[in-house]
Amino acid sequence: WLTSDNMHHQWLLLAACFWVIFMFMVASKFITLTFKDPDGYGAKQEPLILTAVTKVEEVHVPEEKHWPEEFQPTGKAFSGNLIRQPLVHMERLELLRNVCRDTALRDLSHTAVSKFVLDRIFVCDKHKILFCQTPKVGNTQWKKVLIVLNGAFSSIEEIPENIVHDHEKNGLPRLSSFSDSEIKKRLNLYFKFFIVRDPFERLISAFKDKFVHNPRFEPWYRHEIAPGIIRKYRKNRTETKGLQFEDFVRYLGDPNHRWLDVQFGDHIIHWVTYVELCAPCEITYSVIGHHETLEEDAPYILKAAGIDHLVSYPTIPPGITVYNRTKVERYFSGISKRDIRRLYARFEGDFKLFGYREPDFLLN
Repeated sequence: WLTSDNMHHQWLLLAACFWVIFMFMVASKFITLTFKDPDGYGAKQEPLILTAVTKVEEVHVPEEKHWPEEFQPTGKAFSGNLIRQPLVHMERLELLRNVCRDTALRDLSHTAVSKFVLDRIFVCDKHKILFCQTPKVGNTQWKKVLIVLNGAFSSIEEIPENIVHDHEKNGLPRLSSFSDSEIKKRLNLYFKFFIVRDPFERLISAFKDKFVHNPRFEPWYRHEIAPGIIRKYRKNRTETKGLQFEDFVRYLGDPNHRWLDVQFGDHIIHWVTYVELCAPCEITYSVIGHHETLEEDAPYILKAAGIDHLVSYPTIPPGITVYNRTKVERYFSGISKRDIRRLYARFEGDFKLFGYREPDFLLN
C-alpha cells in the first residue's frame, strides 16, 4: 500500500514538472514575439502600410475623364477631384501671369480698364464679390447666383428669366456705377472671377445664338448687324441668304474690324476677346473658371468665395460643357486657311492666356 502511494506522489511530481516546463516554454515564446527587433518588425510591415495607402488613393482620386474623340477638351486636362482644384487654379493663374509678361503678345493680352470693361463687371457688396461677364460661357447662371446673394430673390428658381438680364430690376450693380475710389477699393479687396471657353467654340455659339436662332427680343442682330457684315465681307454679292459663318469669320479676322464694332456698340460683347471684356492682365483675378471643367470649377469658386453654404450653382445638363471638336471642325471646314489664320491672330491672346491649344485644322 505504501509503495503504491509513493508511486502516485512521484507521478504527480513528474506531471507538475512537465507543466512548469511547458508554461516556461510558452512564456519564453511570448516574450520572444513581443520584444522582437523593432527594426525588423517595421521593415516587415511596411509593404502592408504602403498597400493600404495606395488603395485609399485609388478610391478617392477618380481617373481622368476619357471623352470620345469628337468631345476632347482643348484646355489643360485636369482631374475632377476637388482636393486637387487649388493646384489647378494656381497653375491657371501662373500661366496667365507668364503670358501677360510676354512682350511679343502684349498687344493681344493687355487692354485699358475702361468703362467698357467696368460695365462687364457685376458687384455683390454683401459678400465682396466681383464677377466679369464673358457671354456664351454660362454666365446667366452665375448672374442668378449673384442676384440671390444680393437679396433680390431668395432662390435661383424664383428668378424670372426676363429679369436676369434686366439690369434695372435684377439688383446687380455694375462696377462702372461707382466712383473711382470705390472702384479701386473693390478691385483691390474683393474676390474676383470670370469664366472662359475655347475661343473658337465660343464664336460658334455666339453666331448660332444671335444670327441663326436670333431671339425675337433681339431683332437688331438679324436686321442691323448681319446686313452690315454682309455688305462689307460677303464675296458673292448675288447671294441673298442671311449671314453665313464665313462672313462672320471674315469680319472678326479683319484687322480693321473696329470701324464696324463702333457702329454695333455693346452688342459686340458676344464675340470680342476675353482680354477686351475683362482685362485679365490689368486686374488681378482670384479664380478663372473653364467652361469645359465647370462641373468641378463651380463648386470650387463658391467655396473659394466663401458662399458655398448660401447658394449652389444650378444643375449642369450632362455633356453640355464638353468641347465638341467635330462641331468646330465642321463649322470651319468651308473657311479658307487665310481667313482662319487671321481670326486666330486676333484671338491668339485668349488661346495663350488660358491654356487653349491652337486648332489642329489650322496646323494641317
